[in-house]
Amino acid sequence: MESRKSGILLHVTSLPSDFGIGDLGKGAYEFADFLAASRQRIWQVLPLSPTTEFCGNSPYCSFSAFAGNPVLISPDFLLKDGYISREDLGSLPSFDPVRADYGWAYEFKDRLLAAAYKRFSKTGDGERGGYYDFINSNAHWLEDYALFVSLKERFSGAPWDEWPPEVRDRTQGELDRWRQALAGQIEREKFKQFLFFSQWSALKRYCNERQITVIGDMPIYVSHDSSDVWTNPQYFKLDGDKKPALVAGVPPDYFSATGQLWGNPVYNWDALAKDSYAWWIRRMEHNLRHFDIVRIDHFRGFVSFWEVPATEMTAVNGKWVEAPAREFFQALLDRFGSLAIIAEDLGILTPEVREVMKKFKFPGMKVLLFAFGGDTASNPYAPHNHVRNCIVYTGTHDNNTAKGWFEKDANAEEKENLAAYFDCEFDEDDVCSQLVRTAMMSVASTAVVPMQDLLELGEEARMNRPSIAMGNWMWRMRADLLTTGLAERIAKMTKIYGRNMDQED
Repeated sequence: MESRKSGILLHVTSLPSDFGIGDLGKGAYEFADFLAASRQRIWQVLPLSPTTEFCGNSPYCSFSAFAGNPVLISPDFLLKDGYISREDLGSLPSFDPVRADYGWAYEFKDRLLAAAYKRFSKTGDGERGGYYDFINSNAHWLEDYALFVSLKERFSGAPWDEWPPEVRDRTQGELDRWRQALAGQIEREKFKQFLFFSQWSALKRYCNERQITVIGDMPIYVSHDSSDVWTNPQYFKLDGDKKPALVAGVPPDYFSATGQLWGNPVYNWDALAKDSYAWWIRRMEHNLRHFDIVRIDHFRGFVSFWEVPATEMTAVNGKWVEAPAREFFQALLDRFGSLAIIAEDLGILTPEVREVMKKFKFPGMKVLLFAFGGDTASNPYAPHNHVRNCIVYTGTHDNNTAKGWFEKDANAEEKENLAAYFDCEFDEDDVCSQLVRTAMMSVASTAVVPMQDLLELGEEARMNRPSIAMGNWMWRMRADLLTTGLAERIAKMTKIYGRNMDQED
């Protein structure tokens, strides 16, 4: 029988570091060691794509579906590897250990990476073998991404559909002219990506050597203002001016009378199918190279998606449009042989979504914070309704922490159902441990717990509030919280519930 597994959800930005935000440096390796000491076999992260303050630093809003976020590059490793000097680091301010300082980190890393590139540019070809290998193997996205970011800076941050028409429409002669004019900046952007993926690949290798599987997160949609859409407009439903004609969202429901209008351009699946899903295959190949398993956000959009005219102010006047899920996933399966995918299947789903998941054996998600509303007996998230082929979470990055949920969000019915389900009363001091144990003892093949719930933190440690655009993604974990005692408690619980039993002691 395949081993029951468990692990921890913690985004890279939430790691301890000396530079205002978590990165791929010492704190990441110490967390990997903590996972190993806790007998955990999984580290789940959020998307590692470039973020901007314009999008509230959300990892789900990016200029690229392929690029890595330069703000996650470790200055310590740049120094160790000789890309910068101690003087380049300068004196560091004191940071809030539990809040990410994105503004300072963006500015500091930009300056540091400029210094690193200046030093790198003076090295000879003999010292650049790894760099040339990287840019050649990633040319299919890297060339256009580096040009896109350089042009965006040249045009004062304007969205690409507002650039001069010849650049917006990618006239070959105009692109060649800009590639020559911005050659130095384009090379710097490529160099940043080389550094990011060098550091990420080393960290992932360190994890895998310790039997830790890394789960990545891939949004189904991409941002309109991205290299992906600028480079491949034919794969998206755009108007004559290359602006979105139809955008994604979800319809009105119990939680919102106007639905959710996300604003991402929806896919032109006919065009994607005509090209044998080449863009999606490259995207999936890229993700499967850098993660062991990929969680796909809003999985149901592959089966049918809510399409809204871009002129609408709410998601009310949209319609469901079918997508070729079976044909698409079969094409991926034919290409890769197997698909290490987790389907984010939260919310109300159609039988067709369930059938696609069953056909391709994609595990879904069970969130315990959803388990105690309504009729617990039939609630699909209640532990007795779990199935083996699923991943159980106490909560996700979009939820409050378990303690915060109990203190702030759970209504009287949910608290009554919670107490009745376990036949005991709870308060904010013991609800976390009960839900963590429940996830661990579930029949689900995999249990993943947010680090905040293992630390029994409250609402102050919440990662994201989906209805609020700004002020999210800021929580950081204090380094002194990763204690030997905590690792021992997690390891003991993991062993009791038969998870990760094939791990060597």
